[in-house]
Amino acid sequence: MLHRTHRSDSKRIRFLQGHVLKLCFLLQIDYTGTEPSSPCNKCLSPNVTSCICTINFTLEQSFEGNVFMYYGLSNFYQNHRRYVKSRDDSQLNGDHGALLNPSKECEPYRRSEDKPIAPCGAIANSMFNDTLELYLIGNESESTPIPLKKKGIAWWTDKNVKFRNPSGDIPLEERFKDTAKPVNWVKPVYLLDSDQDNNGFINEDFIVWMRTAALPTFRKLYRLIERKSDLHPTLPAGRYYLNITYNYPVHSFDGRKRMILSTISWMGGKNPFLGIAYIAIGSISFLLGVVLLVINHKYRNSSNTADITI
Repeated sequence: MLHRTHRSDSKRIRFLQGHVLKLCFLLQIDYTGTEPSSPCNKCLSPNVTSCICTINFTLEQSFEGNVFMYYGLSNFYQNHRRYVKSRDDSQLNGDHGALLNPSKECEPYRRSEDKPIAPCGAIANSMFNDTLELYLIGNESESTPIPLKKKGIAWWTDKNVKFRNPSGDIPLEERFKDTAKPVNWVKPVYLLDSDQDNNGFINEDFIVWMRTAALPTFRKLYRLIERKSDLHPTLPAGRYYLNITYNYPVHSFDGRKRMILSTISWMGGKNPFLGIAYIAIGSISFLLGVVLLVINHKYRNSSNTADITI
């Protein structure tokens, strides 16, 4: 009886493990373009102002459930002390006084053309601005755009508590009157989106960027691909292409850019970081334990010998 129960439990564990692996997929596409053969290599030229490149790829397995699209950056130090402090939280919370008189922590991105910058600071000024579009290639080479949801990607507390537009019943553009856009931005903050619930300081792409990463290699949520039907996978196996409006330069500091598609299971997303961290910390702890054991054994014997001689 015990033997049967043990075999049944083993089968159940293998069944759950198989489904976790089946439900959790990860696909990464590097589109930095530093390789001459890359379709995005043409976008590295300083003479190109607006560049669009296309990367074809194939999904060998279908992605079930909701799919999360991320952009990833490497060798980008958002954790630098001066960079992290370069913001004004009162301004981002809609305070009118801070809007027109930003914190000195935002220097040198505090004022432009003798006007206060909104949003001020180095974090906002370096906001990621590539545009990613995903298409499914059909049997007759006809492409179908994959719907990408841009709302719901930021933390609820950020969207509803920490980030607020200046109050008032007037249009958003009027509320940001007498302010300047960040130096590296193409358009001002009140034109980030046509949807007023996702515009200004409450734009979710902006909010996601403002939550700085702890490590130089990181990824941030870009879009959601929601499952429409239980009868069909969200992203079926097949041929796809990624359309990239290449705006964000990274090659000057040897950075890398990538697009990531990921699903999650009841155990969370596929992320090797924790496993690597546990193995590294465990190995270091084991080596320290061996070293301390050897030191303790050596000096304890020497101490005993000295006591006997005295």
